[in-house]
Amino acid sequence: MPKSIAPPTPKRAQAPFRPRPDVELCKRGELRTERFLDAAMDAFIEKGYRRASLSDIVKQAGGSMSTLYRAFGDKEGLAHAIIERHMATVTARLQDLSLSGLPPESALAQVGESILDASISRESLLVHRIVIGEGRDFPELRDWFFAHAVMPAQAILTEYLEGEIAAGRLALRAPATASSQFFMMIFGELMIRVASGNLTRPDPDVAREEARAAADLFLHGALPR
Repeated sequence: MPKSIAPPTPKRAQAPFRPRPDVELCKRGELRTERFLDAAMDAFIEKGYRRASLSDIVKQAGGSMSTLYRAFGDKEGLAHAIIERHMATVTARLQDLSLSGLPPESALAQVGESILDASISRESLLVHRIVIGEGRDFPELRDWFFAHAVMPAQAILTEYLEGEIAAGRLALRAPATASSQFFMMIFGELMIRVASGNLTRPDPDVAREEARAAADLFLHGALPR
């Protein structure tokens, strides 16, 4: 798999990004952290990331403020953990596809369906609202997401495309660029509309139909055949 190159760290971050503290938790503590994450998701979706308060999150999840601080550090740590959990889900979906050997039509359809299913989940919608909506004020969180979520996902598809090019089944000038373009065709507009508040509840059937149309356009183009 081609190595991902992390984007450069911003010279001046308006607010420092503090990831989740590296602490060991017992089984009960791990369950508590999951409840904190679920409560944080509810609060961020209902009130927005900026207006949601840690006290509201603790009240809904139970436990104490000290436990939340120990597990996550602060609200930025909660956002980091939500994004990290979502990233693991999306990456696992792609890695489980076993694209090697599949014809392009089947491989791209599977990638599109997998990414779309993950992208219209409640957690994904929140992640993109935070990353896109708060990215200017939290550039390190934004850049961490692109380096550890977007680029690895694109690298999985790039590796497949490179194999198909080598086998003579696809003709692409720049497989890495093509991978990026494919993902944007599948869910780029969807994520922009969700992050901007233009769309709050995507219709899964409509989204899948649009994804199939995008995959067909990517593979066959728009010229008469």
